[in-house]
Amino acid sequence: MTRPSLAGVHHVKIPVTDLPRSQSWYERVFGFRALFEFPDGDGVVRGVAGELPGFGDTLVAFRENASAAQGCQDFDPVGFAVRDRAGIEAWAEYLDALGIAHSPVIDASIGWLLVLHDPDRIELHLYSWESHGIDQTGRAGYGRRVGQAESGA
Repeated sequence: MTRPSLAGVHHVKIPVTDLPRSQSWYERVFGFRALFEFPDGDGVVRGVAGELPGFGDTLVAFRENASAAQGCQDFDPVGFAVRDRAGIEAWAEYLDALGIAHSPVIDASIGWLLVLHDPDRIELHLYSWESHGIDQTGRAGYGRRVGQAESGA
């Protein structure tokens, strides 16, 4: 039997504890624009979905779920792509101007990385498509190509 094909990523859903606070934060930081809202049976809107500039057709959704948001603290469920190191540095300057704490620019496994946290301490990664060419194979916690031995061979 032939495996059917996928057509990309439809949406990414991020759990939050306070929907209005998180929606406002993602609007301010990333330019999120809500297209859909999801009221529960009591009529209270506890979820939204919409667009993030640069995400193409992939929707981003936020859903109130306190236990899931707490479980995702200091974890990076999604990485946002940035073209190159200059783009990462521009994001660092932009976040500084907004007063949002972030890591320094990091030489990550393949490209450059900037780490920040949303209002629920969910870790967000801004990661460059551009590779830095640094061999991180022997560094604990850094990625390596599948099939490489511990020695990096």
